Amino acid sequence: MKALKYIFWTVYRIWFYILMAIPIIILSPFLILTLSWDKTYPLFFIMARGWARFILFGMGFWTTIKREQDFEPGKSYMLVANHTSMSDVMLMLAICPNPFVFVGKKELAKIPIFGFFYKRSCILVDRNSSKSRFEVFQRAQARLSQGLSICIFPEGGVPDDETVLLDEFKDGAFRLAIDHHIPIVPMTFADNKKRFSFSFFSGSPGRMRAKVHPFIATEGLTQEDKKELKDKTREVIYEQLVKFGRE
Repeated sequence: MKALKYIFWTVYRIWFYILMAIPIIILSPFLILTLSWDKTYPLFFIMARGWARFILFGMGFWTTIKREQDFEPGKSYMLVANHTSMSDVMLMLAICPNPFVFVGKKELAKIPIFGFFYKRSCILVDRNSSKSRFEVFQRAQARLSQGLSICIFPEGGVPDDETVLLDEFKDGAFRLAIDHHIPIVPMTFADNKKRFSFSFFSGSPGRMRAKVHPFIATEGLTQEDKKELKDKTREVIYEQLVKFGRE
């Protein structure tokens, strides 16, 4: 029985990467074209949302999303959520209709096929380089000035210890949100770790619950308010994770 589980998990992982690759290969000419100019990025984003839904469906995930506030068309936001799975990227794309770019770790750019488009559509960060972190702020500011939103998973990575419910938040997302006076959108992903964690031998089809919390305004805030904003956002997500755990 245990051997069958390992076989299933191996096939399930391989299937995930196949699902990632199929739409990218088929749509690659259109993806390259829409990534060639800043003004065509929203068209790329529409295809990216379709790609995300294709993967979620193909993996046997069905989403239950509760929204306490809706996005306004054409408005920029700072999107933040807990981070435990590669499927967080797909779920975030499925949730938010406003075009946004991810700030993500550069290691994902090494994934065949996916990595080619990832490094051209996302803001990559080397967390071991202070120069890279500074460049991230410059690129994020440029994207915000174009009217896009930014998504940052503020834990700064996935904790090695999977028993950690929610790691401490880094400052970056909150510094940018204050500088550009854009709302923070806290989101809680309940089941992604269970459905498809970063541990190879794990995962299964099933429900993915998510909650979009009331947006947190940043108008009138200064960098002196950054820690309070960060702590407030983390508390919202943490309390919801605890509630999800009780359900």
